[in-house]
Amino acid sequence: MTRLFRFPGSARWIVLLTLVAILVGSIAQAQSIRLKDLVEFDGVRGNDLVGYGLVVGLNGTGDGLRNAPFTEEIMASILERLGVNVTGEQFRPRNVAAVIVTATLPPFARSGGRIDATVSAIGDASSLLGGTLVMTPLTAADGETYAVAQGTIIAGGVSAKGDAATVIEGVPTAGVLPAGARVEREVDFDFTALTQIRLALRNPDFTTASRVEVAINREIGRGVARMLDAGTVLLDVSRTGRTSPAHALSAIENITITPEQKARVVVDQASGTIVMGSDVRISEVAVSQNNLTLRIEEAPEVVQPSPFAAGQTVVVPRTGVALQEQPGPGLALVQGGTTLSDVIAGLNALGVSARDMIDILKSIKAAGALHAEFVVR
Repeated sequence: MTRLFRFPGSARWIVLLTLVAILVGSIAQAQSIRLKDLVEFDGVRGNDLVGYGLVVGLNGTGDGLRNAPFTEEIMASILERLGVNVTGEQFRPRNVAAVIVTATLPPFARSGGRIDATVSAIGDASSLLGGTLVMTPLTAADGETYAVAQGTIIAGGVSAKGDAATVIEGVPTAGVLPAGARVEREVDFDFTALTQIRLALRNPDFTTASRVEVAINREIGRGVARMLDAGTVLLDVSRTGRTSPAHALSAIENITITPEQKARVVVDQASGTIVMGSDVRISEVAVSQNNLTLRIEEAPEVVQPSPFAAGQTVVVPRTGVALQEQPGPGLALVQGGTTLSDVIAGLNALGVSARDMIDILKSIKAAGALHAEFVVR
């Protein structure tokens, strides 16, 4: 059963204003972002690891040892460590491949924990599908071993080869080991001894940094945060009243802040992708875009000599060239936009493709009418 609610005139306005307030509040909330998603905390960072290892168990898709002698060297080294002497032996299998193993040691990783690893072939192996990575030490920039990787590889593609054709889907020469590396050493860092922590903004901006400072001081209730520059806010842990830096960060990391971003237009010429920020503005400008079509036709003509005449049959080239310019609408006026929707509507009114739009945006930027950073990738 449907019920109809009727409100008097004044009550209707109250209900309407309440709905508008809820809508505005939801929009403002959608634009707010947690502090942990805007900044990097000083000392809370990962460390890159790398190692050189060997993948075995491949179905004839490994390295050709004549083209990758380093594979033979590491294979001989591993076998010798296992007590097998292969010195002087002609051991050239096709089921092994040399690989580079990479991983990231997350912050506060403890000994015995497991992390993901990525495996990539460095020789002429055609596929790592079904292979097993032999125990590979992973070292950091200081040369110390922090993890050891070993396990079955999950390759990212499929390769099939016949006598006359080869089909490759994805990248079969790279794969992952989910939780395939075990942490053996912890990073020597005493996080509890920090008295000050720097918050580094991922996208430096003076306005955003100022808002971070104000939001933290409002949440804690005292002047514990201080903006140093556009990308750094200093947090005084000793004045937060928390027992440790971990407690201080847990108290502020979920604070919501509305960040400011530079007006930016990013274009990818390879794919014809155009991305605009919400603050992009275009001043009133006139644009003209014409298309040129060049057509070349080859119609060679065979000329034969007359009967009983001395001569040879020759082919005379006949080339037709036509240059056609499609008439455009002339100068099109793009109105100055005060919102992103106005800008998009003005550009779409030109009726051109995405790739032509990139050229138009370049010209508008050169004319000084595009008020945004223009990034070409």
